[in-house]
Amino acid sequence: MKKILIPVMIIAIIIAINEQSKSDKNIYIMCVAIAVFMFGMMRLSAKTPSKNQDNTDENDNQTI
Repeated sequence: MKKILIPVMIIAIIIAINEQSKSDKNIYIMCVAIAVFMFGMMRLSAKTPSKNQDNTDENDNQTI
């Protein structure tokens, strides 16, 4: 899934930057490109473990 998601996000950002550089900007294309990028970032960051997860595990073990 990550192999597909990263290129899609890169393409969305390229489209958004390209659309921003035009003299007649289409706001709908930019909004969709940004929404695709944000959705991709959400999906990628959901699999990243939290830094605080280790601390809460240690705190739980100490209270027992």
